Amino acid sequence: MPLSPQQFEILLSLTDDDRHGYGIIQDVSARTGGAVRLGTGALYTAIAGLAATGLIRETGRVDEADARRRYYRLTAVGRRELEAEVTRLEALIDKARRKGVRPMKGRP
Repeated sequence: MPLSPQQFEILLSLTDDDRHGYGIIQDVSARTGGAVRLGTGALYTAIAGLAATGLIRETGRVDEADARRRYYRLTAVGRRELEAEVTRLEALIDKARRKGVRPMKGRP
């Protein structure tokens, strides 16, 4: 299944570290230079869906600074789904390039 942009960014954020919601928001913002902003409502709706489908899981880690924070981890199934999505997106880009579509000037 294709991932939504929010789901993609969340899974990508969890590839290198367990993070809590605000940490995910910060990682996505830093990684995209602020181009992608996740609101808390969209974030936690996406997290609930990703957890329900087994792509991420709550770690149970307790944050001494704020016990309300829940940390999430990418599961093996989540990593495979993310890799499948990257493969799908690469195939779309390849098809577009074969048709002569190129990035706009000033964009990657």
